[in-house]
Amino acid sequence: MSDAPLLLAVESATARASVAVLHGDHVLGRRDDRTGQHHSETLLPMLDALLAEIGAELADVEAFAISIGPGAFTSLRIGLATVKGLAFASDRPVVAVPTLEALAFSALHGDPANVSAPAVVATLDARRGEVYAAAWQPEVLGSDLAPAMDRPALLAPGVYTPEALARSLPAGTRVVGEGASILAASESDLGALQLEGLPHSMPDAVAVGRIARCDLAAGLGGPAADLVPLYLRLTQAEEERKRAAQGRAPGPPHPL
Repeated sequence: MSDAPLLLAVESATARASVAVLHGDHVLGRRDDRTGQHHSETLLPMLDALLAEIGAELADVEAFAISIGPGAFTSLRIGLATVKGLAFASDRPVVAVPTLEALAFSALHGDPANVSAPAVVATLDARRGEVYAAAWQPEVLGSDLAPAMDRPALLAPGVYTPEALARSLPAGTRVVGEGASILAASESDLGALQLEGLPHSMPDAVAVGRIARCDLAAGLGGPAADLVPLYLRLTQAEEERKRAAQGRAPGPPHPL
């Protein structure tokens, strides 16, 4: 424990932003914003309040962790820009944690029913009746967590229709996260998928920090300048450029 770095973790990919400070596996403190306000207005004040609460300063932080997506494009950019700013001009490492993996980790460690399922698929609303999704076998994200290269996904992160997701997963798979509502509202044959009820599991900064601390110990941290978001689908600007190149009319704007 004494050799573990003081780790500051940020999760901003969804409407509920959160921050946490960990020392080893011990959570020194956490803050959550459930107001739905713009993360640009709440993230830095939450960080300042959290550090003051635990009696620490930014200079005491030895490593950072950030949820990199998928998620809301604007929210992801705010989170990454915040961490880049905090770690700027320092040699403090930053660990990038996929948001769906943090969501699956939260669900597995928050509900024992998920542990007995053959697989857990983490889902977020991708709009247009689709979901961002990725699946893992429970033991992969269990208490004996391995570094990132040894945590293979059963279903690769991607954008899926309810039908495609049902075809890709074994019977009894637990669907966790806000995407469960998208599947429930669809008229698709979901087979034997088990949908998580309300309230849905959400990715949070504690899960981001616990995953990151394992990867950090394996030497997987890097400079903040290398951080890039994991969108999984084209941004609005990229879609418009693609449509223009194909001579197609502009599409509807993305909800951010």
